Order: sequence, then C-alpha cells, then structure tokens
Amino acid sequence: MPLYLTRFSYTPEAWARLIQNPEDRREAASRYIETVGGKLHGFWYAFGEHDGYTLWEAPDNVSMAATAIAIGAGGALASMQTTVLLTVEETLSALEKASSVKYVPPGREPKGGYS
Repeated sequence: MPLYLTRFSYTPEAWARLIQNPEDRREAASRYIETVGGKLHGFWYAFGEHDGYTLWEAPDNVSMAATAIAIGAGGALASMQTTVLLTVEETLSALEKASSVKYVPPGREPKGGYS
C-alpha cells in the first residue's frame, strides 16, 4: 500500500482546546485512516512551519484523499498538505520510464511540429 506524509498546522482555537483538554491525537488519527483500510505509522509534533507530521499507509489515493478531506472539513486545521511517497523501487521504475519521454524545453520545439 502507498505511504503518505502529511504536514499540518492547527488553528489557534484548536490549540486552545488542546490546552484546556490535552489528548493524544494519534488515537483519533488511527481511527480515521483505519476507516478506509489504512494504517497510521507515525505522528509527530514539530517546531517550525508546520505543527505536526503524520505518516500514513492507505490502499489508494482516493482513500487517502477521503481521509484528508474529512479531517480538513473538521475545522481544526489551519493548513494540511499530503504528499504521496514513492519507494526506491518505484523511483527506479520511473527513472527507467523517463527515458521514453522525449521532453523538449519551451522554445526548442522542432520546426514543423512533432511526428
């Protein structure tokens, strides 16, 4: 199953609620992804641009998107970005396929078009 890295930031209101009632959000995150047949592999808080990071496994992009949409619609997050992670093997396959893509930079297209 594909892996996904999510970076998120809470709203000030969500932080205020967590201060009033501290809770382990890993439990909730696990429930959300398990609903679509996935698994939470990690949950971390951080300093910097994002308040936290999660590492998820989901059956497919649609399942992960459904989870992200549901969480985002809850209103507790100021921002959330999810990145699909590729294995080394997938990247090697992509590198091999890349040789068949005949990319031409803008302004260097052959006269008369492509054949």
